[in-house]
Amino acid sequence: MPEPRVTIRTLQEKKQRGEKIVMLTAYDYPFARLAEQAGVDALLVGDSLAMVVLGHETTLSVTVDEMLHHTRAVARATRRALLIADMPFLSYQVNEDEATRNAGRFLKEGGAHAIKIEGGAPVVGLTHRLSRAGIPVVGHIGMTPQSVHELGGYRVQGKDPAAAQRLLDDALALQDAGAGLLVLELIPAELAARITRALKIPTIGIGAGPHCDGQVQVLHDMLGLFDWFAPRHAKRYAQMGAEVERAIAAYVREVSAGEFPAGEHSFSAPALAETPERK
Repeated sequence: MPEPRVTIRTLQEKKQRGEKIVMLTAYDYPFARLAEQAGVDALLVGDSLAMVVLGHETTLSVTVDEMLHHTRAVARATRRALLIADMPFLSYQVNEDEATRNAGRFLKEGGAHAIKIEGGAPVVGLTHRLSRAGIPVVGHIGMTPQSVHELGGYRVQGKDPAAAQRLLDDALALQDAGAGLLVLELIPAELAARITRALKIPTIGIGAGPHCDGQVQVLHDMLGLFDWFAPRHAKRYAQMGAEVERAIAAYVREVSAGEFPAGEHSFSAPALAETPERK
């Protein structure tokens, strides 16, 4: 019997039992399949794909169609994990009608089970509307990458008492509006602990310390696929970038030297070797 599908309610029940939640980003079929087999609870098709997959400097450039393309790929790999799709920049900020249509596309066309939107008070009304429409919502406060220019860079948020109180108020308002989970990014660990205690819904931290109900990391960061960038909040569990480069360099050497393909990589039809050439 296959394991039952993880849902928002499953994760809320884990919080009630004091069990940690494991979330990871995924952007394609093979890595999503490996992540699910490894036992993650939830996969996030993050708009971070703009940077780690498509090579942009920020998350702002990725489109709804690009996000849908990658969400469908991840959906084909998942049988158990909850699949969450990021709503990209300007897919939900223009008006609530357009936002609802775009969110619905991620469930209907992309195969996602929930969507994630960034922001506090400005998206409370939208969160309520989407929840009423049957679209599960994951909130995201603290450092919100789609607001990187307004925030002046990728900076820790909520460091003074007034800013911390605003984030706590935002968290409570999003919960009341129907958000099922809440991502806390780049905020002090003490504040994350305070928000986590105040909420009935689970908190998922990224750069928010150990007291959240769960953690999410960018796949490429934890696998060490980029040797030129390592966020402080990320732990490298492998150095796959160096290993991939080593393997490709070996391939280049062997092809250049005529060593690959060898006999074991080739196919044979002896009769063809005996066929005289035409003249």
